[in-house]
Order: sequence, then C-alpha cells, then structure tokens
Amino acid sequence: MTWRWLICFSVVATLLPGASVTGQVELTNSHEAAVRRNKDYSGVVIWLLPAGAASAPAAPRHEVMRQFKRHFVPHVITIPVGGSVEFPNLDPIFHNAFSNFSGQPFDVGLYPPGTSKTEIFRHPGIVRVFCNIHSTMSAIIAVVPTPWYATTPASGRFLIDSVPAGEYDLHLFHERAQPDVLHALERRVTVSENGLALPLITISETGYIPAPHLNKYGKPYPPLIDDSTYPGAHK
Repeated sequence: MTWRWLICFSVVATLLPGASVTGQVELTNSHEAAVRRNKDYSGVVIWLLPAGAASAPAAPRHEVMRQFKRHFVPHVITIPVGGSVEFPNLDPIFHNAFSNFSGQPFDVGLYPPGTSKTEIFRHPGIVRVFCNIHSTMSAIIAVVPTPWYATTPASGRFLIDSVPAGEYDLHLFHERAQPDVLHALERRVTVSENGLALPLITISETGYIPAPHLNKYGKPYPPLIDDSTYPGAHK
C-alpha cells in the first residue's frame, strides 16, 4: 500500500506544472531605427539553468525559419539541444542557408523555390545563419541546454513557463550586445512555487559594429545581385 501511494505521488508530482518567470527587457544606445523610433526590443534570448546541477532534458522541438523576400523569418529562434529547424524557401529564387560560425556549422545546400530543408542542432551555442547567395540575409538560432527559455517579441516582455521551484542562473543573449555586457547581466535567481517577476533588464548596444561576413567557402561575396525585379518581390 505504501509503495502504491509513493508511486502515485511520484506520477502526480511529475505532472504538476511549475511556476512562471516573467520580465521585460529594453535595449539602449542602439543605432537601429526600429529600436530608437518604435521601441522594438525583439530578439533577446533568456534562459534558465539550474544552479549547481544539470538541467532537465527538454522535449524535442521543431521550429520553422522561413526564407521570404530575401529575409529569414523570424530573425531569431530559440530551441533546446536536439531540436530542429526547417528552412522553407518561399521566394521564387534559390537560397542556401548555412553557418560556419561557432555553435554548430551546417550547410543545407542550394535548393529551389517551394522546397524546404531541415537541420537538427545537437550542441548548445549561438548559430549565426546566412545565405550563400544573398550577403544581406542573416539570422540567429540560439540552441540552449534547458527547457526553460524565451525569446522576446517587440514589446520586450517575456514569459518562461513550467519552471520548478528552485535556484537558477539567468543567462541572456542579444546579437548587438557585447559579451561583457551580457555577462554582467547574468544573475542567480530564486523561483518560488508562486513564480518570479524579474525587474526590468536593460541591455546596452554600445560598442556594436556590424561586420561583413564571408560566404560558406570563406571568400567575399560577389557584387550584390539585384533581386528586386523578381516576381512577388514587393508583395
């Protein structure tokens, strides 16, 4: 009888939802028009790692990063380790998504309009994604070793749900913030059974300088191709 009660309690405990961690970020000292004029604070990645312990394994997640009007949409995606990202080509031109930066190098190859490729990301890190055809296309895939994460929308508000009570180390990433700025924002937080509301997090973009990247062969891109006349480019 005792064993049966313990087993039932264990099953119920694993099904109980955790608490919510909420907060908001703002970006300062930005040269981006969307940030300065529209207060667009999107694309900040926040994740929680259990303090002094390994994180719980996350269920596999599948996300979609579309290629549309010569952009990756959305620009920033967060997935847990082992998750996959699909790259459908919705343009009437060829694309070639790749990354040769730290995180996880990959190359899905050149593929035509109306088709799609998928990549599985097995290692934690920041994957900077580019197109081997169009030098202006870029995106971020944040691969995190935890099931507790969020990516901010334009409002900067975020919610990390189902977090068990305990102590966690808070981490952040934003592509236009310097590493030392992000490191200074890391902190130890305590999540109670009632959740946690974090104070406003301010991320400075001071020191950010856009840098050109090379193609997948490590060579400069050829002169920019004008795709503005292809069918559907302005729809």
